[in-house]
Amino acid sequence: MKKGTIKVSVLYPSGEGKHFDMNYYSNNHVSLLQKLLGNAIIGATIEKGLGGSAPGEIAPFEAIGNLYFESMESFQNSFGPNAPAIMGDLPNFTDIEPIVQIAEVIL
Repeated sequence: MKKGTIKVSVLYPSGEGKHFDMNYYSNNHVSLLQKLLGNAIIGATIEKGLGGSAPGEIAPFEAIGNLYFESMESFQNSFGPNAPAIMGDLPNFTDIEPIVQIAEVIL
């Protein structure tokens, strides 16, 4: 991704008794994002947690979703009006309250 791109990361912390449906997330939720945000998204990745820093340690996150946008304005203009629909889909795949980070790609 090029320098200056905006990266929106949505992190879903692991924890006992927490539910995360990777199949729904990767097939349905991402399709919803593509439909609602359209060409504003210039890239996307999904990461599935496999482990922590020590052997046998549980991954700190069940999943991390990353969306890339040309600018903060592009992100805000596309996400803002669609936030209720996007956030409303969360109960369909998880009961985890996500952590969101918005960052600028430096390298």
